[in-house]
Amino acid sequence: MYLEHFGLNAPPFKITPDPQLFYAGGERGLVLEALVYAITQGEGMVKVVGEVGSGKTMLCRMLPEKLPPSIEILYLANPRLTPDTILQAIALEMRLPIAQVATANHLQVMHALHAALLQKHADNQQVVLLIEEAQGMPLDTLEEIRLLSNLETTRHKLLQIVLFGQPELDTNLAGQTIRQLRERITHSFYLSPLARPNLADYLDFRMRAVGYRGPPVFSAAAIKQLHHHAQGLLRRSNILADKALLAAFADNQHQVLPKHVQRAAQDSGLNQRWRISWLSVGLLGLLLLSSAVLYLTMPLGLSPLSSPPSTPTAAPAAPAAIAPLLTDQHSPSPASPAPAVSNEALPPADNFPTLSLLQQRVLLSRDWLQKKRQNAPYTLQLMQVAHQQLNTLLAQPYLQGLRAEIYLLPDAKGLNWRLFLGEYPSYQAALKHLQQLPAELSGGQPFARRIDTLQQKAKQLDWEAALGF
Repeated sequence: MYLEHFGLNAPPFKITPDPQLFYAGGERGLVLEALVYAITQGEGMVKVVGEVGSGKTMLCRMLPEKLPPSIEILYLANPRLTPDTILQAIALEMRLPIAQVATANHLQVMHALHAALLQKHADNQQVVLLIEEAQGMPLDTLEEIRLLSNLETTRHKLLQIVLFGQPELDTNLAGQTIRQLRERITHSFYLSPLARPNLADYLDFRMRAVGYRGPPVFSAAAIKQLHHHAQGLLRRSNILADKALLAAFADNQHQVLPKHVQRAAQDSGLNQRWRISWLSVGLLGLLLLSSAVLYLTMPLGLSPLSSPPSTPTAAPAAPAAIAPLLTDQHSPSPASPAPAVSNEALPPADNFPTLSLLQQRVLLSRDWLQKKRQNAPYTLQLMQVAHQQLNTLLAQPYLQGLRAEIYLLPDAKGLNWRLFLGEYPSYQAALKHLQQLPAELSGGQPFARRIDTLQQKAKQLDWEAALGF
């Protein structure tokens, strides 16, 4: 959505690992070099540990870029395998015929693996097995991994093994029953979260890697807030940075400010968890205080469990100072109604008896975008479609209840049209309604946009020519 706005060739903060976007700062480059050295030198088993979203998978994808062609890489992305099935999985990765034999037993598969590894060693080839999410591997399967590491010649290991896992992997390896495997690990690396200076460098690196050429997009205050929410974790930083860019684009701004990061955090539920946790603490303290006051002010001889002496009265209203704490403003109740859309009444379709449904919507959209507003309300951009698809799209059943609030904006040539829904007094109101849209509309990745930025584009359009009036 925002690529053209910021002059980008591709999304800079996608969460799928892309070796072209590998960031070598924050010791990631040093860990990668150490991994390459340990593998090429045949230094036994290697372990890489980091929190969820710290960049372990990216390191795993970078190894083929750095290792020589003589090293064959095997991947195991699903660690929840039994000792027997992990041998089958490795045999499948090596494309061994034994893997297709349903009746092959454990000994036969191990023998076939040993023979294949010996042949590769004779051909001056090396094999390395990369196991992701190793913290989920059963202990019996980890022990089978240790036995695989015994496959060797008098001078070289036939199979190199690298374990990638979350900190729970260290907990599993600390057990007494698995100490033999623990002793085989010759190198251990830990991926620490990015410090704030590294995060600023990371964001700028990613932007420039996909074509950005201007001054830094993320302000210092925005980076500080982003680091607070992401805690230096790369995946979370990517998610927040992507949404913050989208929020800046919706505001027609070329710099990401703290308010954009705050919107991104709110949309991702990060600040909401913090708010709920403190809300819980506050409510607990309020309950304890109320209990203490009730006990101290109770007449003598009356226990808290006894019946009241008189008819119960309505509970007093909460003091004004604490009343706002009793409702989470950012978490709408499932039973709460959808927010009202602040559109004015639309002209009835009878005013345009000779026009098609599409032409009526275009004229109404033109008037809507020409309307003067004292504030800067928001709308929801639903999707972008080709001109030929508009009639079919507007006739879809899931738009029946929303059609009166649908507005259209063509590009300069009228070849592609953007669809917008409603008008909302604030970003939060638009975001709240976005979460209640039909599932059929989620594929277009809807987001909130300021209407005044759309009005600037609409001033340059010849609506009638775009639609062929």
